[in-house]
Amino acid sequence: MNTEPLTYPFQRPGPLAVPAELRTIRDHPVHRVILPSGDQAYLVTRYDDVKTLLTDPRISRNMNRPGAPRMLGGNKMFQDPRIDPDPPEHTRIRQLVMKAFTPRRVERLRPRVRQITGELVEAMAAKGPPVNLCENLSFPLSIRVICDLLGVPVADQTRFRNWTDHFLSTGKYDGRQIRGALAELDAYMAELIGSRREHPADDLVSALIGVHDEDDTRLSGYELHWWCRLLLMVGYETTASQLGLSVAKLLAEPAQLALLRADPSLLPRAVEELLRWKLMSGSLSMLRYVTEDIDIGGVRIPGGTGVIPAVESANWDERVFDRPGDFDITREHNPHLTFSAGPHFCVGAALARVELETALGALLRRFPRVRLAIPAGELRRTQGTLIESLIEIPITW
Repeated sequence: MNTEPLTYPFQRPGPLAVPAELRTIRDHPVHRVILPSGDQAYLVTRYDDVKTLLTDPRISRNMNRPGAPRMLGGNKMFQDPRIDPDPPEHTRIRQLVMKAFTPRRVERLRPRVRQITGELVEAMAAKGPPVNLCENLSFPLSIRVICDLLGVPVADQTRFRNWTDHFLSTGKYDGRQIRGALAELDAYMAELIGSRREHPADDLVSALIGVHDEDDTRLSGYELHWWCRLLLMVGYETTASQLGLSVAKLLAEPAQLALLRADPSLLPRAVEELLRWKLMSGSLSMLRYVTEDIDIGGVRIPGGTGVIPAVESANWDERVFDRPGDFDITREHNPHLTFSAGPHFCVGAALARVELETALGALLRRFPRVRLAIPAGELRRTQGTLIESLIEIPITW
């Protein structure tokens, strides 16, 4: 283990580059790191260890404990004393959510995703190049899809980007601004849920209100509110950011882009490879609490401390991935952990894949000569946010 703690998350040397540490960090299975809050934690780097941590019952997501390390200073995102993020309570709630957020419901959204994507791409064509992909495709597609899923009226959709921007802030806004934005969102959610109780519709909020288990146990009012808010904000921002970064990365790799243009059947593999590269951010949001001493790779991590399963490092583990440093859309064996694993596997993974495949495919079909309008090195990443994206992605064709 390293003697001097590293600063985490790691910095990227360029807008589409991976942190330099990812090429050497797995020389040691565990590293001590300093978080943005100033607290320390242990970073676990190897694939098998990371996957084990994600399912180990001694590793808790409940950070509402005295002395637990904090991710950030002024924003307690994902930390709510009224929501237990560990089994068995988390298991009960997640099973209820998954009864409503079914693969069938996601599949029913596929035509709608195609329709929205088509409208946005045609609007881009009518506008003419260059256009900013962020404002014209990735963010509007993601917000419209997630709002359609939840049943949020079209007229209200523009308000959510500001709210999510505050919720995911790691320094861009102060605590007062974050609390104010969340209060507005909470009031809106309460009104939306109340409306759906009186007038159910064919949307996820209505389904979550009606779902129950074998004992007729339902989500409490607060649990319902919390999950609707989480699905809205994380489902929107993460997919939008991933889509923008994916397009930029693909356009910055001409040889791989040519392969995909020549063989569109490679699109699902291309999406998985783009996910493996975890271009958005590190794994700060996966900070866990160690409830008792554990041994990882011969290193004792003491109970009462924080641990981070470094998914971005696991996705580059030479023991699992052939030539992990190569961006390869033909990669067949790609068991990346970007959507996590075990009890906290991302509930929106299937929908994210649908959006990514649909949007990438539509963009390449409609604009066969699409390319970045500026050098890739001149793209700029957002600062002070947990989920990183590119501020602007100008494209031409």
